[in-house]
Amino acid sequence: MAEISAQLVKQLRERTGAGMMECKKALQEANGDLAEAEVVLRKRGIAGASKKESRTTRQGLINSFISSDGKLGALVEVNCESDFVARTEDFQNLAADVAAHIAATRPKAVRLEDVTEAERANFKANETLYEQKFTKDGGVTVGELVRSKIAKLGENINISRFVVYEVKGNGVVGQYIHTGSQIGVLLEVHSPSAEATEKPDFKTLVRDIAMQIAAANPQYVSKENVPGDVLEKERTIQRERALNEGKPEKMVDKIAEGRMSKFYEEVCLLEQPFIRENTVSVGELIRTASSKLGGPVSVSRFVRYKVGDAGDAPGVQESPLPVTA
Repeated sequence: MAEISAQLVKQLRERTGAGMMECKKALQEANGDLAEAEVVLRKRGIAGASKKESRTTRQGLINSFISSDGKLGALVEVNCESDFVARTEDFQNLAADVAAHIAATRPKAVRLEDVTEAERANFKANETLYEQKFTKDGGVTVGELVRSKIAKLGENINISRFVVYEVKGNGVVGQYIHTGSQIGVLLEVHSPSAEATEKPDFKTLVRDIAMQIAAANPQYVSKENVPGDVLEKERTIQRERALNEGKPEKMVDKIAEGRMSKFYEEVCLLEQPFIRENTVSVGELIRTASSKLGGPVSVSRFVRYKVGDAGDAPGVQESPLPVTA
């Protein structure tokens, strides 16, 4: 077998747009013949994949993986160009496999180019998802797997974001994927004991909270988690609104503060009316469950993904410590 130089690999990459490892394998198969290696890639449908990689991907789906003990979970958004491809078995299997891979390997970024220059000095290539060897087939990287699906399905495919949660102590990582896989939620919920974690009441509560996050899209766990600058901006808006309504200036601050309760209901999980029974808040729901389970239940963090929103708000809310309702 001819020795394959880095320069030869580079030339094939420039000619075909295929990945480095794919080019190297093709050159090895072609015994170093550049033209024949290009034919090998074309036969595999890989050579044209890069031409599709610049296309916009706003469709796709959300998928998740939860370990058998419920202590580890991953949520991922995989995008494509059309809803038609998103509904195919190939694409759905890809999303499920990638979610399981992420939970197993816990990469730190999607691609190396997503890592800042300052971080790269202490960043290994195998800590990025696309450069990792795929756990179900160590012969390809995740990036190569994605490119092979681009070639097969005829559309650009992109893994846009992911998150991994792991619970320490009593509790679980919960998940909810809404029908159609366009919205997905991952959350961490702590329980008073290992026994409580196994009870049906706790499992029902975790699922109800996950569904609440999917439906109501809170931004924070509790009032205490709302940043000061966000609160100040909202108070300013409510003051200006009251003034524009002709309210006396001496009453404006009081009116604005009164209207903040509505703001909290919109953005704080624990303040939101429960979607299944809006006469109680999520915080009250958790307190009731806590009394049945023999101790406090707490939500420490959550993330909500909606397909196509990866470039907008991150949809992540984390508290440095569990927040007890």
